[in-house]
Amino acid sequence: MHVKDIQGSLPPVGDEGTGSSSELEKQIPRTGRPLEEGMCLSLWLQTVRNNPLLNHRTTEALPKSADVVIIGSGATGSLTALSLLQSPNPPKSVVLLEARELCSGATGRNAGHCKPDQWRGFTKYETAFGAEQALKILANEQKTWEGLVDYVRKNKVDCDLWVGKTLDVLMTDEVAEVAAKTFSDYKAAGGDVSKIEVTTDHCKAEKISRLKGAKAVYAWDASSLHPWKLVAHINKQSLDLGLNLQTWTPVTNVSGSANDWTVHTGRGDISTPVVIHATNAYAGALLPETRGAIRPCPHMCDRVLPPSTFAGSKSLKNSYAIIYPNGMYTINARPTSDGILLFGGAAPNQSKLLEYVAKDQRRRIDDSLTNFEPVTEAVRKLGTEGFDWDEPKQGSKVLYDYAWSGIIGRSADQVPFIGGVPGKQGQWMCCGHNGHGMARIFTAAPALAKLVQGATWAEVGLPDCFEVTQKRLQKHLDPGWNLSEDN
Repeated sequence: MHVKDIQGSLPPVGDEGTGSSSELEKQIPRTGRPLEEGMCLSLWLQTVRNNPLLNHRTTEALPKSADVVIIGSGATGSLTALSLLQSPNPPKSVVLLEARELCSGATGRNAGHCKPDQWRGFTKYETAFGAEQALKILANEQKTWEGLVDYVRKNKVDCDLWVGKTLDVLMTDEVAEVAAKTFSDYKAAGGDVSKIEVTTDHCKAEKISRLKGAKAVYAWDASSLHPWKLVAHINKQSLDLGLNLQTWTPVTNVSGSANDWTVHTGRGDISTPVVIHATNAYAGALLPETRGAIRPCPHMCDRVLPPSTFAGSKSLKNSYAIIYPNGMYTINARPTSDGILLFGGAAPNQSKLLEYVAKDQRRRIDDSLTNFEPVTEAVRKLGTEGFDWDEPKQGSKVLYDYAWSGIIGRSADQVPFIGGVPGKQGQWMCCGHNGHGMARIFTAAPALAKLVQGATWAEVGLPDCFEVTQKRLQKHLDPGWNLSEDN
């Protein structure tokens, strides 16, 4: 993604490496349902192999009926279930269906970094939706982050929560100029810049970021955490309130008519007046009207063990977006609680993954990859041109340890699709998080629950541009996107 290709604007937070000028946009992959076997394991899924919630089934048999059926057990589906069950008038029965292990889609693979966009996406959002909506989008992200951190702390969730400064590091004068204009325009439009620390002195920028050649740094509060453990805690609360969780129960079809739906699975059918689609990138398998509007995008993460020169008291204390202009990709880097680094969102990773998937169209993009070799070019590039990872005279060297794949539900117009499915009364959706679900879901899911229970869009407080409409879906519909039963 070159700065010139995006007409003088930077990608919004979460949109790194998946922009309109990336190689992926030229070859939009299509996918159906999650892979049934042969999937790799993310770092998050590797660390919970003994947790009984992974394959939990509340009842041996699938219920024949329910007041609400939710498809997808990631952050969206799980938090929507909890919001419904904690409401003043909760449904008598809620069934949460997961095709595989609990939280084994995007949340369990690519999530864990809640970085609210404080300013960077303003220009692109303003161009697409106008200044008022752009301001509301960014304000909503701050509210989402505050809600997530508040939930974790109040409920004492054991999920390795980190709260600290995230750094947007601009690596050339060109991108620093674009960033400065975006920041200025955002401020002039009434945007709140009080939480953003700006450093434009080159020497100070290098010192703060620890990146050679840094031209400017924009810093604000963000968080990282273990996303699977967060979702597991949410589900524990819901189970105590009567949730029926059914893992390894892929949905094959939803049939019926207004408020009288049948959810079909290989284990039986469930009759329900309310179906909630929390399937993100897989939305097109059950909702043909979303094909094109929500596009699956492969995404990789890399587990990196820093050298001794970046360990102990010298370990990284921030999360990063490192922005270059030439063939630009932005690398998200964040530390885990044990000091190991995670890198993701790099375009070279994704183009290689796309080539790998293209060799066998039966592969489902999101988890057909284990220990991908060669280790990602983007991370190696960062090691030589980014962090000053000097080879230690004593101690360990940097180790590019493990890579895994996942899937992003890329929204055609940059923002999620939330609300009632047009023409299908009783079916609802919250999908297309654009690789940025952690900064959207903790407001989006509770809002969806309120909508299901009769609230108006104005009452739930989300930006208007998030609402599902027939016009939005039709605008991006891909009529050539046909899915056969085996994909």
